[in-house]
Amino acid sequence: MNAGKIIFAQLMFRLPWRRFQTCVNRYSGDHKIKGFTCADQFRVMAFAQLTYRESLRDIEACLQAMSSKLYHMGVSCAVSRNNLAHANETRDWRIYADFAQILIVKARKLYADEELGIELNSNIYALDSTTIDLCLSLFPWARFRKTKGAIKLHTLMNLRGSIPEFILISDGKLHDVNVLDFLIPEPGAYYIMDRAYIDFERLYGWHQAKTFFVTRAKANFKFRRRYSHGVDKSTGVLCDQTVMLTTFYPAKAYPEPLRRIKYIDQQTGEKLVFLTNNFELPAVTIAQLYKARWQIELFFKWIKQHLRIKAFYGTSLNAVKTQIWIAISTYLLVAIVKKELRLESSLYTILQVLSLSLFERMPILQAFAETDSQLKTNDSCNQSSLL
Repeated sequence: MNAGKIIFAQLMFRLPWRRFQTCVNRYSGDHKIKGFTCADQFRVMAFAQLTYRESLRDIEACLQAMSSKLYHMGVSCAVSRNNLAHANETRDWRIYADFAQILIVKARKLYADEELGIELNSNIYALDSTTIDLCLSLFPWARFRKTKGAIKLHTLMNLRGSIPEFILISDGKLHDVNVLDFLIPEPGAYYIMDRAYIDFERLYGWHQAKTFFVTRAKANFKFRRRYSHGVDKSTGVLCDQTVMLTTFYPAKAYPEPLRRIKYIDQQTGEKLVFLTNNFELPAVTIAQLYKARWQIELFFKWIKQHLRIKAFYGTSLNAVKTQIWIAISTYLLVAIVKKELRLESSLYTILQVLSLSLFERMPILQAFAETDSQLKTNDSCNQSSLL
């Protein structure tokens, strides 16, 4: 890497810009644009994510102070909050959604061999959603309740590397179970989800597609035990049963047997009841799979703490989706850089270093050399971190 480039330029160099331009052309993003292009918009918004800018005015003031370095950032013209606000309002958010999918594919390949702690060769996904509260008077299109606005971020995460494979941004009213209609089940893969996604008709369709699911049973779950399997209670497994649904409509929707596993968490003492259509794995492995679902909770917590997806730079639906997709792309970029440069620091640490060194002229590895050497002997960060 050219040591004369600033670190921000070295980061941007790792993005597939030709494929980005394909996304721009697909939605005519730069049609009749002479100055502030979609690539400029992406760079500025990524800069705002990496440096924790709070508002358009904040972005403008920061970049004006560094106006002599805009060219070195790859930004072709001066940046004003009006230009940035107009771009976020009018340029199709699908440009950045499609580009994020390209980065997801790249990150997935890099993390394909990541250890999960569970001996399975299949892909393992966690499905969940998080709600982002909005002020209803500023975001009237995001009505959630009578006096409250919100959007939901529905995410399917590959647990090998904590890489989001599918993201749907919806209004707060969309029930989680409806997201199953947007997913194409992968044969042989495992999908881990909580009770909000129990719909036996949809789950039976996944079963017929030879896809495995693991979820928790609801409190009012009605069943008939067909067979009980032997268990080792020292592992925390209290029972392992083959059951049939007995309630009329669920039984009609899912006419085949299910596996019911009752498990007690030996650390917390909490009793959990799992349902799955997999009858081959040991019961304790099913419990471990569900426990691994916690990674998606950490992901939601992480992006809310360290990316700008709770305070928005614009109030339209297009501006909000644009900001979220560029935030996701920034997360993926940092994850890709971590893997390609073989950095041992957590994503949290990498972001902290980048936020203070984006305009430094040094090889990007040099910025992390001291951090990585200290990481082996001292980890003083108490933040929840991924990767």
